[in-house]
Amino acid sequence: QVQLVESGGGLVQAGGSLRLSCAASGRTFGYYAMGWFRRAPGKAREFVAAINWSGGSTYYADSVKGRFTISRDNANYSVYLQMNSLKPEDTAVYYCAADISLGRPSQRRPQYDYWGQGTQVTVSS
Repeated sequence: QVQLVESGGGLVQAGGSLRLSCAASGRTFGYYAMGWFRRAPGKAREFVAAINWSGGSTYYADSVKGRFTISRDNANYSVYLQMNSLKPEDTAVYYCAADISLGRPSQRRPQYDYWGQGTQVTVSS
């Protein structure tokens, strides 16, 4: 069982920055690929970013490439999402997720086994 708790969401003006954190339970955290997804009002949950177990490989949705950075700290069982140049269309509930299959990071929601409860990000224009 893996528990994930997101934090760091809030209200920010367009062009601003936020850093989301996801704290994970379990000493096997360092073996898992991790992902960030988001769900905007009225839309399906979509992929944002993913990172492999070591942090050496990262993947991004085209909509956030160049603005968002995913990173992890295995010693502290945490994964982060640095969000810069935020836009109103980034407004969503952001979720972190863990893939315990020991495979490559995926953009597919079904690949992920555990999810956090989400943190709200609101970007005002």
